[in-house]
Amino acid sequence: MIKSNPFFSSTFIKIWHRHFNTEKPLYSFDFIKNISFYKPRSFPLFINSGKNLTKGVSYSLDDESAATDFKSKCFLIYDVPKFFNVKTNSGNKNLKVKKAKQYPGFLIHLDKHKDFNTYFKSTFSKSSVQKFRRYNRRLEHCFSITYKMYYGEIDKKEYDFVFSYFNKLLTKRFDDKQITNNNLNPEEWNFYYDVVYPLILEKKASLFVVYNDGIPITVRLNYFSEDIIFDAITVFDIDYSKFHIGKISIMKILEWAFDNDFKTFDFTKGYFDYKESWSDLKYDFEYHIYYDSKSVTAALIANYLYLFFKLKQSLREKDINTKLHKALFFLKNNKSSNANSYHIKPIINSKDFEPEKTQEIDINSTENTFLRKIVFDYLYTSSENLKHINLYKCKTASNSYILAGKKDSQLITHS
Repeated sequence: MIKSNPFFSSTFIKIWHRHFNTEKPLYSFDFIKNISFYKPRSFPLFINSGKNLTKGVSYSLDDESAATDFKSKCFLIYDVPKFFNVKTNSGNKNLKVKKAKQYPGFLIHLDKHKDFNTYFKSTFSKSSVQKFRRYNRRLEHCFSITYKMYYGEIDKKEYDFVFSYFNKLLTKRFDDKQITNNNLNPEEWNFYYDVVYPLILEKKASLFVVYNDGIPITVRLNYFSEDIIFDAITVFDIDYSKFHIGKISIMKILEWAFDNDFKTFDFTKGYFDYKESWSDLKYDFEYHIYYDSKSVTAALIANYLYLFFKLKQSLREKDINTKLHKALFFLKNNKSSNANSYHIKPIINSKDFEPEKTQEIDINSTENTFLRKIVFDYLYTSSENLKHINLYKCKTASNSYILAGKKDSQLITHS
C-alpha cells in the first residue's frame, strides 16, 4: 500500500463523482480496503471510483474469511501498477481474481541516487549530459525563461491563466500530430480543471510551468503521494521543439523532486521513447477483476471483461489504437494536411532588403504565428536572442518576409 494516495483523497473522489457519477451512490465493502466503488448499470458490476482517470490504484484484501459481501458480485479495478505489489490472495476461496495486463508504465527510483547530478550522469552518457545542458543554456540565452512549481499555493487567476494555455498547447500539439487526445474531451478536461486547483492547495497535485516572457511554453500536471510523484499530463509548445524543451522540463522537475526528498518519480501509463530512456524500471498496469466464483452471473461478467481487455491490449500492441485515434481526428476535424513549405536563406544582396519596401510585423499576432517556429529554429542555430530580432513583411511579395538579427538577415519565403 502506498501512503496518502492522491486518487483516494476525499477531494479527488468527490469531484470525480460529481463529474462522472452524478447522484449515484458510492459503495464500500468489507472484503476490500482503501477503495470505493460505483455501480454503473443494473447488473452486479462495481467499478472503482476514479475509473481510468487515476494514475495508480492500491488496495488490500481482508485477510480473514469472515467478509462475504462480495457474494454474487463482480468488481473491476482499473490501473493497478504491478510495482505496488498488491496482494490479491483472499482468505475466502470463493473470491477469485483475473488480472488483465494493459499499459506499460515507467518510473525512476530517486532514492537510489544521491542527487540529480548523480542520477543524470549514471543514466546518460557524458555526451548526452553535455548536449542536454547545452539545450538548457541555449533556451535561456535566446528567450526570457523562468520556471515555476505551483505546489501548495496558487492564485486562482494565475491558475486559470496557466490552465487556458495548458489546453491551447495540448490542442496545438495533437492537431500537429493529427490524432485525438482523450484529455481534451470536454468532460475530462472540465474534471481536470475542477480537481487540480484544490489538490494543489492540499499538496496532492502541482503544475510545473516553463515561461517565456510570462507565457507558458511547457506545462506538467503531477500528482503526489507521500513520497511518489505521478507525472500525469505533459505538453510543450512545438514551436520551441528545436530547443528540446521536453527534456529541459524533465530535468527541472527531477531537480525539484530530488531537492524535496521524493523517493520515486513515476512517468505512469503509456509508452513514449523518452520515458524508457529516463526511467530505471518498466512495469505493467493491470486491471483487476474480482468475482464470486459461486455466482454464474458474476463469473460470466468477469470472463467477458477479461477477454475484452485482453483483446484491447492485443490491438494496442499492434498499434491499432494509434490508427484509430488518427481516424477519429479526421472524422472530428474533417482536416487534411495542407502544410505550406517554407525556405530561409541569408540575405547577401542589399536589394533583397530595402526598408521602404517592407512593413514591420509582430511575431505574436495571430496572423503571423506560422512564422514562430521558423524564427525560433533560426534563434537556436544562430544563438541570437529574440529581443534582438525584427520581422518584416515584404510589400512587393506577399509570400516573403525578412528576419533581421544582430548578426545577419534572412529572407523567408513560403509556397
